[in-house]
Amino acid sequence: MEEIEVPTEKLHEEMTEHAAHSKEKWISQVALTSALVAVFAAIAALLAGHHSNEAMIEQIKASDKWSYYQAKGIKSSLLNAKMEILTEMGKTAKEEDRKKADEYKKQQEDISKEAGEHEEASEKHLKNHEVYAKAVTLFQVTIAIAAISVLMRRRRFWMLSLVFGFAGIGFFLQALLL
Repeated sequence: MEEIEVPTEKLHEEMTEHAAHSKEKWISQVALTSALVAVFAAIAALLAGHHSNEAMIEQIKASDKWSYYQAKGIKSSLLNAKMEILTEMGKTAKEEDRKKADEYKKQQEDISKEAGEHEEASEKHLKNHEVYAKAVTLFQVTIAIAAISVLMRRRRFWMLSLVFGFAGIGFFLQALLL
């Protein structure tokens, strides 16, 4: 999974330039709020990337555990086949082999539990990633609409951008609480 980029630097530069040359006070406020939103977008993008990486690492660990589980299962099957062949030949299997077969079964139960824990951790990180990604998207939309408000000199677009910004903050906070 890739890290999320926030390609709004050019828009922010244009807003800052317009704010510097404008006599309208609200345009400076748009530039300031956009800068703050850009900070939130950068932090959310960083956290989204982190959780994406952690989800992948946990999934790899789970996969490794399942492979180990399979290896124990193969060993157990071979040992059981050996004991079955000995029984068919009228011989008794060694007590050591029976204990080893039981040990493999117990190990498989433990390994299965560990693999499940890694899968759950992966799912949790992936969910966090998705929520942070939504926040980043809303922050990007916020900055874009704010830029439109400055370019068109329409204050109501800035207000609309703030709605998207607050929604982005909502997702950001939701991800922090997960």
